[in-house]
Amino acid sequence: MIQQTLFHNGFIAIPKTQGIKYAGSKLKLLPKILELTAQSGVKTVLDGFSGSTRVSQALAQSGYTVTSNDIAVWSEVIATCYLKNQKLPGEYKELIDHLNAVPATDGWFSKHYGGLPNGGSALQDDGLKRPWQIHNTRKLDAVREEIDRLHLDIVTKCVALTSLMLAMDEVDSTLGHYVSYLSDWSPRSYKMMHLRVPQLFRNEKQHTVLCNDIFETVKGSSFDLAYFDPPYGSNNEKMPPSRVRYSSYYHIWTSVCLNDKPEIFGKAKRRVDTSDTASSSVFEEFRQGSNGRFLAVAAIDKLIQTVNAKYILLSYSSGGRATAEEIYETLHKNGNLLETVEIDYKKNVMADMKWTHEWTADAAKPNKELLFLLEKE
Repeated sequence: MIQQTLFHNGFIAIPKTQGIKYAGSKLKLLPKILELTAQSGVKTVLDGFSGSTRVSQALAQSGYTVTSNDIAVWSEVIATCYLKNQKLPGEYKELIDHLNAVPATDGWFSKHYGGLPNGGSALQDDGLKRPWQIHNTRKLDAVREEIDRLHLDIVTKCVALTSLMLAMDEVDSTLGHYVSYLSDWSPRSYKMMHLRVPQLFRNEKQHTVLCNDIFETVKGSSFDLAYFDPPYGSNNEKMPPSRVRYSSYYHIWTSVCLNDKPEIFGKAKRRVDTSDTASSSVFEEFRQGSNGRFLAVAAIDKLIQTVNAKYILLSYSSGGRATAEEIYETLHKNGNLLETVEIDYKKNVMADMKWTHEWTADAAKPNKELLFLLEKE
């Protein structure tokens, strides 16, 4: 059954979307994102920081021509699975059944990420915890090698990889990210992972999937509306930036997609390319410039000015490095703010607000997320 949301005198259908557990998921905001997009009367939409791709999936199913972009390889894989698919879901059943039947084997993932039950404790003999139990990483090793051996076309391969990620996501022993793991095995980790055909839809429009820096994506391109949900980074002064970077949170999915068996380090066995010395997104930058302005906010300002789009839809999180005051100034100088929506995750309520400066004090409180619809001047 498709969820619906009231829109003026009618309803907007909220399509079903699918994704891994994701700290930046906009699942609860989807009704408002779709409502504001419909209100704008647009046809082409850029999802500039697509992450788990739930927004891209919903927009594509709602009839828009979508450009889905993210710097994460795993996000590109998931977006390709859903936005580039031209087949009926049942056409992939034989492939998924074949992958489920592949005999389990010991490999790179089992060596580094698989653990024995140990009476309920995830702590292994080497003193480290693991995100999965060994019976599931052995299956992961076997399926991942088989996907490469089959030499699938790019869309079919992305469907298989997305199915694999969703299956492993259902049996993990984490809090939803991969920079630390639970001390005791979660109940779901005892289950046997099982691949299923993703909840696919046939695309009637030619969508675009990119894995670029956002400034490279907007260069020379135009869109009716651009939706930006940048990874603002934590406003905790004591937290180093690498601990909140999405490349760090989801490093395992990068390894699953690439199957490159990278050099790893630390207790969580992260990829070296997600280490403290590796470059991060400027939107996760925790430092201030010489003018005292956070570099992340300056990047948002530059992005809004640079993108060739009539409308900007911007998400803002109260837990981010950018302050509400700075976001207000950036939006105010770049166009006409048409609408603001606030969601209070602590109270689980959503409300429309008139555009005044008064929201900035309330937005500084924890668990607030705001959505701004801006018409560029």
